Amino acid sequence: MSEPTGATRRRGPFQVGDQVQLTDPKGRHYTFTLQAGNQFHTHKGAFPHDELIGAPEGTVVRTTGNVPYLALRPLLPDYVLSMPRGAAVIYPKDAGQILAMADIFAGARVVEAGVGSGALSTYLLRAVGDTGMLASYERRQDFADIARGNVERYFGGPHPAWKLTVGDLQDSLVETDVDRVILDMLAPWECLDVASKALVPGGLICCYVATTTQMSKTVEALREHGTFTEPQAWETMVRTWHLEGLAVRPDHRMIGHTGFLLTARRLADGVEPPLRRRRPAKGAYGEDYDSGAPEATLQERAAARRAARNAAEEPDLG
Repeated sequence: MSEPTGATRRRGPFQVGDQVQLTDPKGRHYTFTLQAGNQFHTHKGAFPHDELIGAPEGTVVRTTGNVPYLALRPLLPDYVLSMPRGAAVIYPKDAGQILAMADIFAGARVVEAGVGSGALSTYLLRAVGDTGMLASYERRQDFADIARGNVERYFGGPHPAWKLTVGDLQDSLVETDVDRVILDMLAPWECLDVASKALVPGGLICCYVATTTQMSKTVEALREHGTFTEPQAWETMVRTWHLEGLAVRPDHRMIGHTGFLLTARRLADGVEPPLRRRRPAKGAYGEDYDSGAPEATLQERAAARRAARNAAEEPDLG
């Protein structure tokens, strides 16, 4: 049975073409690609790449300045944070949440819009495997070129499950019977129609947005669309800890807000979403609120608000 794409590059002795992450005595990382005959240079000296080729992971090498460096293959979170960027990358904490909460499984058929620098694409390809499918859409050619280079550098070449298209998702999407749709863009509510048509019943849509206004508009658009279940939204924050003898405490810095994640499931065709039993808080929908709902719906809401105000203003004659 053949190894999954890229698996042979994740184990065994270092080989030519492998990514290597060096850690110096102060914990700083340096990532480079092994090439026969090359040298790694720092202000603390140099050492030849040949010293690592054929050596096991976890080897310690010393520079000409007698400074030790620990050599390991970078983990995927390390790789995506150090790779060349065209657009900002989705942080590992959010990528992990997407893989888990969007239930990305081996063999899944996934559509991704907003490739950026290819960080999430790499995570998704590892999850769906060679038997799955990842169709990625990116509007900008320069971002697509950077993403392709980063993904192929990680896997050691093209991935058989990946198709990268330069174009707008609304105009270019051709995939059908899709299990998951991941939207990382400024206005995901504009793509709900095409996402709904592509998803299988029970399929899941996951949106990554940066601001509360984007989150609110996306949630209301999902509700008004009528083909999705009630959306869920959350964010994650990561706080590391300082560990030095008995000085065990939270670090002063943490990875706080990076973005919001929203998920919803695709209903079967012709099924109306169940009405929410939770009553909105008073004032949750202001007078000028407009989620992009049909005019009739907005008029009904306005009439209901007027009726409520009139009822409250009527004198009590009892």
